[in-house]
Amino acid sequence: MNRQAQGVVLLLLGGAVLKASLTDMYLRYVKESLQPFLIAAGALLVVAALMTIYHDLRKSDHEEHDHGHDHGHEKHHEPRVGWMLIAPVLGLLLVAPPALGAFAAGQSGSAKLQEADLYPPLPEGDPAKISVLDYATRAIFDKGVSMKDGAGKDRKVQISGFISQGPDGKQVLTRMMLSCCAADARAIKVGMTGRPPEGLSENQWVEVVGIYTATTAKDPVSNNDIPFIDVLEWKPIEPPRNQYE
Repeated sequence: MNRQAQGVVLLLLGGAVLKASLTDMYLRYVKESLQPFLIAAGALLVVAALMTIYHDLRKSDHEEHDHGHDHGHEKHHEPRVGWMLIAPVLGLLLVAPPALGAFAAGQSGSAKLQEADLYPPLPEGDPAKISVLDYATRAIFDKGVSMKDGAGKDRKVQISGFISQGPDGKQVLTRMMLSCCAADARAIKVGMTGRPPEGLSENQWVEVVGIYTATTAKDPVSNNDIPFIDVLEWKPIEPPRNQYE
């Protein structure tokens, strides 16, 4: 691979990174907050590629001009391993892999939750719209206390996620949580009692409205606690723009 070819591969790689980071594709790989860094990295790769191609073209012109004065050049053969960079480039440009779903959740098991120092009041509205992680943390550590109103009555909450298989083959509501990128994704699972969804396949996204229940189960893979929600109503939904928490 000569310098011009290296520059072209680098240009394609930078372009692929920019394409992913300027669309919603990057959300399948990393957290949303990393978008500016991806854009900067892609732009840097493109600039480096253009400079590489430009300088190599100038060098070639110079060598052709001095060809009659230099008869001792030997051709150098660069390693061909650089062409392997084409694989991730083609992957980014041509393939749009789905976000991690039920299979990944089943392999990793439910994540170990971290207790919070403070559980603020639920958002306004009936039901209160919260994340799966927020519900699971409040249910496990706060025993649902922070999900009650001023009169001590359980408030309705709304959570959304995809269907995956839980303990004893029963379906659970699941959301994948990222610390940085998809490589460190962890599953947050919530079991369902009351009137849970029926007739749905794995990876189907649903929106659930329910109230706290003290029911819990152990994840057979990770042995971590899985909280439950007492489902009052549910409906299938389209996957959100950002499928990770």
